Amino acid sequence: MKFFVDTADVSEIQELNALGLLDGVTTNPSLVMKSGRDIMEVTKEICAIVDGPISAEVTATDFDGMMTEAAVLSKIADNICIKVPLTFDGLKACKALTSSGQQVNVTLCFSANQALLAAKAGATFISPFIGRLDDMAIDGMELIAEIRKIYDNYDFETEILAASIRTVNHVKEAALIGADVATVPPATLRALVKHPLTDKGLEAFLADWAKTGQSIG
Repeated sequence: MKFFVDTADVSEIQELNALGLLDGVTTNPSLVMKSGRDIMEVTKEICAIVDGPISAEVTATDFDGMMTEAAVLSKIADNICIKVPLTFDGLKACKALTSSGQQVNVTLCFSANQALLAAKAGATFISPFIGRLDDMAIDGMELIAEIRKIYDNYDFETEILAASIRTVNHVKEAALIGADVATVPPATLRALVKHPLTDKGLEAFLADWAKTGQSIG
């Protein structure tokens, strides 16, 4: 499974990338707003840090507007992935952009039918929102499983990018189902390494080592 981090915080991205954990980054207007920085400036900086796809989202809702904004965003760097909403205009823009060789992330997916349409439109990534479905008492993982089945049935190349991830269990379950990518907040990505038995075991090892009076090196 690939790991993307869902943030526009450059310091967080730099730290996680230095660990060798990142395959890409997803941003959106809300995350850019939280960063307090200019979208072009911060996106360019992120693209220079991480080699993988950097999703930059259009804000227009009509086809012409999306294409105009995509043209601007795509000039930031070669690893820009244009993010478009799962609407008919968004799908039209997806088809036009991917046909010209541009990577496209189709976002705000909440049904298997929507995911099927995105794949037909040539999406590079489809972003089903797990957490937002869970908020409505709908099993977000069931959607991931449905999309995986449909894509495997027809050998679609669109990658399933599990989004709106809230917990480490979301990551595990998405990986078990076969999602290609998980995009996670920095805190959730760090939490994947945590386990109380690991901490307890390390504490015991260090205590025993101290009793030996030895040192290495």
